[in-house]
Amino acid sequence: MRILPLAIAAALTLPVLTGGANAAAPVAPPPAPTDRIELTKMTGRWYEVARLPNKTQKDCQAGISEWAKDADGYDVLQVCHRGSVTAPPTEWKAKAKVLDPKTNAKFKMSFFGGLISQEYWVLDHKSDQGWLILGTPNGKYLWLMSQHPLLAAGAKAQAVARIKQLGYDVGALEFPQPARN
Repeated sequence: MRILPLAIAAALTLPVLTGGANAAAPVAPPPAPTDRIELTKMTGRWYEVARLPNKTQKDCQAGISEWAKDADGYDVLQVCHRGSVTAPPTEWKAKAKVLDPKTNAKFKMSFFGGLISQEYWVLDHKSDQGWLILGTPNGKYLWLMSQHPLLAAGAKAQAVARIKQLGYDVGALEFPQPARN
């Protein structure tokens, strides 16, 4: 059970590069994470289920994040397909480091050899259902990620309800085409 390559979704699109003109923001920034994440569950593949709109992921379908442990944190590969799941992949590479060893739920993702960086938080996760909610501390960006290409309807409904509880406009969520296994 790989519970969270959390930034996984997050960095999944480099919103930090674009300023997010299309991003929807909650009424207030989300609360800081308090639940502890097991780092052993960070590695592996995570699938994007939903996101708030952002310029970097415009028309992205079948988003995934691959997390691999390295000596300094994680190597992260994020992939999406512009317009259709059959389109050629667009890739972003990043390095992720844990910022808060107490919870392991705050990460700094660095892109382009550290020239660009952004903090991401795991706002909530359910390891028994295989999903996590990833967002930025300012509340502008958010992703729902799953350990499986398709998230069960009940788990998806629970996660979306939690997103709403966190103060986000769930009507603004995009649900891209899922990745193929």
